[in-house]
Amino acid sequence: MSAETPAIQDYRSRLSDPASRRLGTFSYLPAMTPERIRRQVEYLLAQGWSPAVEHTEPERATDHYWYMWKLPLFGETSVDSVLAEVEACREANPNHHVRLVGYDKLRQTQGTAMLVHRSAAGNAAR
Repeated sequence: MSAETPAIQDYRSRLSDPASRRLGTFSYLPAMTPERIRRQVEYLLAQGWSPAVEHTEPERATDHYWYMWKLPLFGETSVDSVLAEVEACREANPNHHVRLVGYDKLRQTQGTAMLVHRSAAGNAAR
């Protein structure tokens, strides 16, 4: 490596160390503020993706399956409506992590997925 190229940092995530676990790409960045979450929802909707809210217990957060909160919000165009569903899920499941998924109907896959609420029980696992 040249003197100008910084070394790539190794995130020492290990199953044996709950404090080291990360939950998706955004979890390697500082926690998103409510305004940044709003901007991500705006982007998700601008792409024409269908938002869906999912949740799970912190100890199961690394599993592939998360519980779906209601059905995906097909055709939703209101940022406030999406954020209201995120908040309703968080209030109904205060000890769960909550993530927002954007389903891309053209590619028939997830366009994005991000943790939007980390439970108090899971804060130690950050």
